[in-house]
Amino acid sequence: MLDSTIPRPLAWAGAAAEPRAYWILRGGAALCFIGHGAFGFITKAAWLPYFGVVGIPEAWAYRLMPLVGAVDVLAGMAVLFAPRGVALVYMAVWALWTALLRPLSGEPFFETIERAGNYGVPVAFLLLTVLPTSTRALFASLGAPTRDPRSLAKVRLVLQWTTVLLLAGHGALGAITGKPMLEGHYASLGLPVGTMAVVGWFELALAAIIAVRPMVGMLVFVAAWKIATESLFLVAGAPIWEVVERGGSYAAPLALAVMLATRER
Repeated sequence: MLDSTIPRPLAWAGAAAEPRAYWILRGGAALCFIGHGAFGFITKAAWLPYFGVVGIPEAWAYRLMPLVGAVDVLAGMAVLFAPRGVALVYMAVWALWTALLRPLSGEPFFETIERAGNYGVPVAFLLLTVLPTSTRALFASLGAPTRDPRSLAKVRLVLQWTTVLLLAGHGALGAITGKPMLEGHYASLGLPVGTMAVVGWFELALAAIIAVRPMVGMLVFVAAWKIATESLFLVAGAPIWEVVERGGSYAAPLALAVMLATRER
């Protein structure tokens, strides 16, 4: 009999948890980079300060944005249709660098933490398919997901802390720094002043619980919560790519939930 504590949508995962987590992570990583790349083609003005960190002037930044976007979209499509280690290594390194550009340009460090899904998911995907140990292996097609208990434990740990960081970062931006964009999102729903802080502390509490004891039901809730809160970009009139590029934030808790569901049977 299936454990009643496991949500029914995940209970059938059974011994196939690794393949299901594999596809969740693969899709999440691809969506993240396809969405981010789309903004390169659109030429997002908010990127200008990040180019400025490395001394690239505005005129050249606008010229380079489509190139950055093209590389990101190609990486996303490569992982979606023919995943190789080299694309995932690029994703992890590039996503971490672009996340670090936020504090380097004067934004709170919480912006880097909040983007943990962007770089944590490619790392988890690499570990799930066995980390390449040679240049040749980097360019080879990735195999089926591993069943090695030690490797799977590492994947779960990466996904756990990816989820903790993305929740804590987003929560801190609302509860501690008071990010104006978040305030605008809640205002677009007609919610009262103070909602941002309440939501922020709630997310920080979720992060603390998952850091101590990740539970399947809570992780499923977190995935749904992230989809719902990031969809507020659409309510505020932003392009759908804002929701798409946060694919890692949905994939990390959901993949971890699938993997833990098997252990709790």
